[in-house]
Amino acid sequence: MTEPTPVPDAAGGGSRTATVPPEPVLPAPVSKQASNGHRQNGAPRTEATPEPGANTHVNGTPAAVPTAVTRADVRSGDDVEAGIVALWRSYGESRDQSQRDRLVLHYAPLVKYVAGRVGTGLPAHVDVADLIQSGIFGLVDAIEKFEPERGLKFETYAMQRIRGAILDDLRSQDWVPRSVRSRARDVERALERLGAKLQRTPTDRELAAELKIGLAELRELYGQLQLTSVVALDELIAPNKGGSSLAESLPDDAAEDPVASLVDQDSRRQLADAIAQLAERDRVVVTLYYFENLTLAEIGKVLGVTESRVCQLHTRAVLRLRTKLNEQSEA
Repeated sequence: MTEPTPVPDAAGGGSRTATVPPEPVLPAPVSKQASNGHRQNGAPRTEATPEPGANTHVNGTPAAVPTAVTRADVRSGDDVEAGIVALWRSYGESRDQSQRDRLVLHYAPLVKYVAGRVGTGLPAHVDVADLIQSGIFGLVDAIEKFEPERGLKFETYAMQRIRGAILDDLRSQDWVPRSVRSRARDVERALERLGAKLQRTPTDRELAAELKIGLAELRELYGQLQLTSVVALDELIAPNKGGSSLAESLPDDAAEDPVASLVDQDSRRQLADAIAQLAERDRVVVTLYYFENLTLAEIGKVLGVTESRVCQLHTRAVLRLRTKLNEQSEA
């Protein structure tokens, strides 16, 4: 038997009577053997029991089964903001270091963001990790000096402190005085203004007039600005995109010039050929005088002639060699 249950009418006017069928009773799982009448693996095969959360059909009607909650603790953005406000209030009262560390961890992404912005215009040898390390000290200082009761936004205040800490660390590592850096920027701006105005590269006199300094003072400034044009040692040693390092392109004053070496070898070969074509006595005089370092008197004793005769032989040999070398150069 079913009891009539009043149901609100669709139009909202009164109610109507509907018959609600009784809730069906699901049969309990019943085990049955395999179709061949034998057990498999020593145990009877049973029908699978529906998993929780699956749709079970009863008489063609799906029965809803509640799904288990996978995450119990889901905090919204408002909860996180409220927790940070409470943490700031607690830290302002107790000044506990553990609470300060929690604030540092929460605002740590600000340091990475500011370090990336500052490191954009720096040379390649400056490591962003060093900038982040300097920015952490700025963040800690900002947390310790921030006053929440003033109603200011901490992120804006902290970003300025982080950027200042990074720039202070960069200035401490710079060997060039700040005054020189400032004057270098003034020279660059003056060159840009004159270049745009004159449509050419300005002369030193024009640049000095633009800077309102003398020509001698400008040249002295050039000498100071040379300190700012340096290259990192890593860039000198490490190969560039072309496959060779910058150090390989620097001139070595102590190295032997290959062109001069080739010219010297060719000159020696021509001189040896010319000496080989001399008379025997002239060749002996040249060999003893230039290769054995004997004096004219010693050569005279070797040849059994006077020193004046050796001088004549030497002069004749030199003239013949000069003539032969000129002929070889013109050929």
